[in-house]
Amino acid sequence: MVIDREDTAGTALLLAAAPVGKGRLIDAVGVLPALAAVPPGALTGTDAATLVELADPLDPQAVLTRLRAAVATPGPLSLYVTGQLHLDHRQQLVHLALARTSPSTLRYTALPWHWIAGELRLRRPGTTTVVVDLVADDQAWRRLAAGPGLPALCHGARVYGRVVPPPPRRAIASPDYLKACAAIWRSGARPSLAALHEQVVAQISAEPGATLGALVFAADFPPAQVPGLVPPLSGPAPAAVPAPGEPSGRSAGSAVPPARRETGADPLPAVLAAAESGRHDEAAAAAAAWEQHAHRTHGSGSPQAIHWLEVRADLARLAGDPAASCRLWMVAAEARLTRRQTSDDPEVEGAVDRAHHQWEQLRDADTARALAPALIALRRRVPGRQRGALQVLQRRLERWHDGSEGVTR
Repeated sequence: MVIDREDTAGTALLLAAAPVGKGRLIDAVGVLPALAAVPPGALTGTDAATLVELADPLDPQAVLTRLRAAVATPGPLSLYVTGQLHLDHRQQLVHLALARTSPSTLRYTALPWHWIAGELRLRRPGTTTVVVDLVADDQAWRRLAAGPGLPALCHGARVYGRVVPPPPRRAIASPDYLKACAAIWRSGARPSLAALHEQVVAQISAEPGATLGALVFAADFPPAQVPGLVPPLSGPAPAAVPAPGEPSGRSAGSAVPPARRETGADPLPAVLAAAESGRHDEAAAAAAAWEQHAHRTHGSGSPQAIHWLEVRADLARLAGDPAASCRLWMVAAEARLTRRQTSDDPEVEGAVDRAHHQWEQLRDADTARALAPALIALRRRVPGRQRGALQVLQRRLERWHDGSEGVTR
């Protein structure tokens, strides 16, 4: 369903999913009529909005396609997710169950949560809001309760909502958090998300039979307030220095190429120090904040903004996330080409080489196949200095398609 479609409109994607049958823990789609009755602009904080509903989708790839389309929109994006979370025993990854998901088919029929996080990382910081109302099964709940919660979405995004433990046997949970949000919006009130969140949490906590011990999310980091790292200066953001201990050449595995130093304190060493000490989410959030600062100060597509995009790509490599790193390096290459840098420019070639290198590190066949078309298109425009790179890429993709490549799903 599409409402009020305009070039300047925001986009709201409503994803409600849960298995059909005995495996259902939450009445996820029960909240969609309430949200659909809300003026679309209330969901996005814009005057007009595009509203997309995904009710009990069957195929994770189809959901990923719709998510990518929403991520590619230029205006504000609000993602509303309600459903149930499960833990993949083999890879220990959290998945969002879809309509055909069962314990034995989880890895093939559910949506990996890191797919959502990976796509949202490509959004310009400060333009994305994620609101969740989720229930977790026993194993996923233990994992989330013991750690930092859901895999990080706060790369320049606001995250609000809750995750609750599994309901009693034969009971079905209700997405009361989102239902309460919808009721407030339908009344005509338009509080800020922070105020709305506080009001809703207080309301549903006071109701009889309220779920105890929920994980509550209220992350709204403005660009100048990234915990533990150097905040942006009041003037222009300083450019990068070479990463300590990394070569300054264009090899596929190298760090971000150096840029000229400007006056002022350089935040990059603190960002890299966080990543090298294992605080990858903190480092990524700081880089995203600096990228947003560069967008505001120097403009979208500026060398400073592209530089911080490339920092984020290299941080994803350091965090062991080759899929996100590959995507971000491809976005950086496209941004440089859009600036009319030539296909043989060392910076363009370096970005494509690094994207290609990170693609080679992938071990998940579906992810590799999903990223391959964009990478092949880039390789055709930017052949690089390594002879036959495009042919090598295509041959490996063919081996994966015929099942002879040793990758996992």
